[in-house]
Amino acid sequence: MLRPRIIPCLLIHNGGLVKTVKFTDPKYVGDPLNAVRIFNEKIVDELIVLDIDATVSNAPPNYKLIGELAGECRMPLCYGGGVKSLNEVENIISLGVEKVAISSAALADQTLIKESAQRVGNQSIVVVIDVKKTGLISKRYEVFTHNGKRSSGVHPVEFAQTMESLGVGEILINSIDKDGTLSGYDMDLVDLIRRVVTIPVTVLGGAGSQTDIANLFQRFGVIGAAAGSLFVFKGKYRAVLIQYLSEIEKDQMYLLDISDSPLS
Repeated sequence: MLRPRIIPCLLIHNGGLVKTVKFTDPKYVGDPLNAVRIFNEKIVDELIVLDIDATVSNAPPNYKLIGELAGECRMPLCYGGGVKSLNEVENIISLGVEKVAISSAALADQTLIKESAQRVGNQSIVVVIDVKKTGLISKRYEVFTHNGKRSSGVHPVEFAQTMESLGVGEILINSIDKDGTLSGYDMDLVDLIRRVVTIPVTVLGGAGSQTDIANLFQRFGVIGAAAGSLFVFKGKYRAVLIQYLSEIEKDQMYLLDISDSPLS
């Protein structure tokens, strides 16, 4: 039976693990392989790792790092960053990664999405949709690429529908405005996407407490709740601490039991 998923998301910058706020000011928080080892012990549902340098610098995927991450990871792993070709998708899958996340290339080359889904399976292709509100008066959601610096002019609803039609197995909707703010998910954005697609959706950006995750599950049922800051920081001063929910806390989340307490 399908159930909601609670997913740490790790960002790689200059080879290290970082956390951003609204896609800016990356703060170093440690070694990514060490974080994976800790999450192994905490038995997380799934892990997302995104290289935020690759697309901006037009670099290929870092296969050495990917292989090391896949070798350490004892949970399903989704990796993204710099993927631009079918050959790269196949190489990443061959290293033991379960899912490949594609972002800017999904806008530039829709054939890549269709061929990748056909070659490695729909369930292994995730399209990341980075979204920001634009406009001074009438705010409008818009898809951005290259770490939120390049506007596409495309609405996320239109983009999500197109990606599903091409065979994508999952949508990762990421709110740039909410990233690192710990202020809660953008529920309106999630609602827009969930209304138009039937494939699994994972939400990233804004989670600051168990309550935020529980609220997401309560409103949308079977959905993925991804978070970065929530699982790498502790307290108002954001001391670095890799953490996750206990099995009891996860069971409460799955049962849509809301708690007002942050992770402890």
